[in-house]
Amino acid sequence: MVRKAPREDVTEDGLEVGPPKEWAAGIPGVTRSLLTSYAQMGAGRTFLTLARVNQKDGFDCPGCAWPEGGHRSPAEFCENGAKAVAEEATTRRVTRDFFAAHSVGDLARHTDYWLGQQGRLTEPMYKPEGADHYEPITWERAFDVVAGELRALGGPDEAVFYTSGRTSNEAAFVYQLLVRRFGTNNLPDCSNMCHESSGSALTQTLGIGKGTVSLEDLHRADLVFVVGQNPGTNHPRMLSALERAKRNGARIVAVNPLPEAGLLRFKNPQRPSGLAGRGTTLADRFLQIRLNGDLALFKALSRLLLEAEDAAPGTVVDHDFVQEHTHGFEEWAADTRALDWADVEEATGLGRAAVEETARDVLGAKSVIVCWAMGLTQHRNSVATIREVVNFLLLRGNVGRPGAGVCPVRGHSNVQGDRTMGIYEKPSAAFLDALRDEFGFEPPREHGLDTVEAIRALRSGEAKVFFAMGGNFVAATPDTEVTEAALRRARLTVQVSTKLNRSHAVCGERALILPTLGRTERDDDRFVTVEDSMGMVHASWGRLRPASPDLLPEVAIVCGLARELFGDDPHVPWKEFEADYDAIRERIARVVPGFGDFNTRVRAPGGFALPNAPRDERRFPTATGRAVFTVNPLEVLRVPEGRLLLQTVRSHDQYNTTIYGLDDRYRGVSGGRRVVFVNPDDLAERGLADGETVDLVSEWPDGERRAERFRVIAYPTARGCCAAYFPETNVLVPLDSVAETSNTPTSKSVVVRLVRPV
Repeated sequence: MVRKAPREDVTEDGLEVGPPKEWAAGIPGVTRSLLTSYAQMGAGRTFLTLARVNQKDGFDCPGCAWPEGGHRSPAEFCENGAKAVAEEATTRRVTRDFFAAHSVGDLARHTDYWLGQQGRLTEPMYKPEGADHYEPITWERAFDVVAGELRALGGPDEAVFYTSGRTSNEAAFVYQLLVRRFGTNNLPDCSNMCHESSGSALTQTLGIGKGTVSLEDLHRADLVFVVGQNPGTNHPRMLSALERAKRNGARIVAVNPLPEAGLLRFKNPQRPSGLAGRGTTLADRFLQIRLNGDLALFKALSRLLLEAEDAAPGTVVDHDFVQEHTHGFEEWAADTRALDWADVEEATGLGRAAVEETARDVLGAKSVIVCWAMGLTQHRNSVATIREVVNFLLLRGNVGRPGAGVCPVRGHSNVQGDRTMGIYEKPSAAFLDALRDEFGFEPPREHGLDTVEAIRALRSGEAKVFFAMGGNFVAATPDTEVTEAALRRARLTVQVSTKLNRSHAVCGERALILPTLGRTERDDDRFVTVEDSMGMVHASWGRLRPASPDLLPEVAIVCGLARELFGDDPHVPWKEFEADYDAIRERIARVVPGFGDFNTRVRAPGGFALPNAPRDERRFPTATGRAVFTVNPLEVLRVPEGRLLLQTVRSHDQYNTTIYGLDDRYRGVSGGRRVVFVNPDDLAERGLADGETVDLVSEWPDGERRAERFRVIAYPTARGCCAAYFPETNVLVPLDSVAETSNTPTSKSVVVRLVRPV
């Protein structure tokens, strides 16, 4: 059996390829930000909106979750942040006339880029059973449709409630409350597909599923590893923090199969040297690692540190920290000493000399931070890899002191806050107890479905209703054909959205589109709150007039559905919550640890930091009460002859599944997305030429999967590795190919062959 990606638009006649850039931002970043903003919003709206992004009295950027410092620039945003704001604050509108002119089948034939460019949704739309067009529906009738379908289920677990990372803390809290009041923990979210491996590994080893560093720590570090991450595209404001760390004397090691322009040189557009000069060289060392080689690298670095300790006892290992605060050191050290260097070199593609030179960087640093993103989290052994990163840091006491720690760099704006608020299919008993004690009902205790499990349940018919609070589920998930077929089996699919995306065209027998306010828009006189990737909670005030008078805020959508579903609920004051977000925050303060006096503290400029036991107290809430050294065997990922190891990546004109344009400026691509980056030597071995068209084929026990008609680009990738954009290549990742423990799809290590189209 061969599975293929949907044939939306596989011809890209405007595609052009030039040399990749060796630096990021500068004047081109400013120019592109303004041009995109003017095109979507106009000059006046651009000035009003961008001046408020990430300001203490403004709104949180709807893009990434990178934190803001105490002192903020008047332009506290990056190029992709400006694009995210422009997409949301666009003056383009999707009305009922649009849906009358475009059937669901027609929408399914268009690309996500085309769908997104149509503009903001303006009123609730409903596709009845048997129909191929959405039609207008009132909010009251929409809530009745959803509540009726939920009440008709055989049990609460036949419904799935998905969440994207942009939902505010207040909306996330009432959403999970509705779901658990209904009687299920089926709360999959986008974390399942990105940083679930980070949360799993950090909970096991440090007792908390979050990072342990603050922005100030990053500024104070002596050595910063940036691993499996492209901050120049995915969180560009991080480059400013790295630049400041460099000015303070830090060294930076970039670990990546691809050379990323932002890590090579950064021309900060807010500094004269960034506009007119060469900018700042960020990476002191670039380790061009083979895909899936990171576990081997950190294991090897730790072995070299142990050997340095043997040569000069008491000078390398932080024995006081290890003895007082950790568990399992001896077993881990014995395993690490037995590491085979031949396996390390094969796994990493790096020579021993490069690893030894990096170890010398570590020995010269008092405080070390390791940052990472999805380059580490989407492999079969991702949890083991991140545990090995923790081992490496624990060895020298680089957790719980200034300038040191773990730094998983989350992508979406409030993805970490949503999890804090209870958006999780495996809630702790303590959280459920707190809900019970606060609201007086017994929440369900059985664990729910994560994202992959939810798709399986929809495919089998065990789940019959799918409700998505934001996001683009179809484009974000693996095994495209399987996922689409699963959603189409549902009796009802519901999408709470600001703009059109592919998930609106891949729907159940009945479907609803519920349009909501964006982060940039006024919600009467109310504000919401978000948590950034370093645990800071702050307010966000929308300033723009809503795109349509028929939009509802997410909180009102949840509470309106709850009132229809539960009637006069004796346990939860849904009507009060809808009107008064302070009332929600009062309940959060009593349920969620760290949020005491929430309403007062969040009104302070800049908000407040959540407690972080490893960082604040060097306390580790694990089963042993100590940080845990873990043994993680090295299994070298060996690729069959003639195959390559593929990683999915984002373009520079993309944020998660939102496609802003068809260019990838830093990689030299313009006018298209169906490209595959391959090392020139690997092309020569396969008899392929730069510029040829190929199909990407992955091979699995249940058959092949094929993504058609990609242009080959000779590119300086690591040997044996290649890269292509998602969601176009999601079809190549089977639903059942997931990381151990976290169940995250393995989108960063897909074995493929390149074949000429028939």
